[in-house]
Amino acid sequence: MNCPRRPRTGFSIATLLVSLFLVGPVVRTGVAQTADAPSQTIAQKIAASKDLLDINTATAEQLKALPGMGDAYVARIIAGRPYTAKNQLVTRGVIPQAAYEKVKDQIIAHRPKP
Repeated sequence: MNCPRRPRTGFSIATLLVSLFLVGPVVRTGVAQTADAPSQTIAQKIAASKDLLDINTATAEQLKALPGMGDAYVARIIAGRPYTAKNQLVTRGVIPQAAYEKVKDQIIAHRPKP
């Protein structure tokens, strides 16, 4: 009774381990940091967020100053507070995606204090 041999695959366990050992760290560090993008410190991120308009605390006049924001959108934003993330303006149906695209780089949603 002869059993036919199965063809061998190209990878052995040793080859797999060597490739993970040699290539793995390069891939992991390459994803985590890029040489071109400077990393921001926490203080820089906080300072940058202070330049943004908080949709949880902004007045109607401040919201109207944003591009594409009229009385109806402003009233809906204020009525929908509090927001935990700025994209909730779209996910909750407060404003359409097109209006959000115009203002997303100018707003932030700080978490409301309990």
